[in-house]
Amino acid sequence: MQIQESGEMYLETILLLSKKGSVRSLDIAEYMEYSKPSVSRAVNILKNAGYISVDKSGYITLTETGHERAAKIYERHTMLSEFLQLLGVSAETAAEDACKMEHIISDESFDAIKSHVLKHKN
Repeated sequence: MQIQESGEMYLETILLLSKKGSVRSLDIAEYMEYSKPSVSRAVNILKNAGYISVDKSGYITLTETGHERAAKIYERHTMLSEFLQLLGVSAETAAEDACKMEHIISDESFDAIKSHVLKHKN
């Protein structure tokens, strides 16, 4: 199932928060600065699409499919941010722009940028 940019942002947020510990809807709302009803709606959509699971206590975990999608988006974010910084863009602006670009860039363009960044790191 194809999800929209906002869904990808939620998956990326769940991935980042899960690295620090357990994740609940309230944690997502606070991190993203979204309302609780907005997060609840998104969580239900992601759960029904098979990207996350929610236990009886409200703890959220990524499914295998959800984790793969979140990791892909996060890799795009970090790599695009590094690329922009290599070009001389400030870290803050690079992170903001990467957040927008990560959802629309083609695999071909991303792979070329990733290759370029990795060459400059070595």
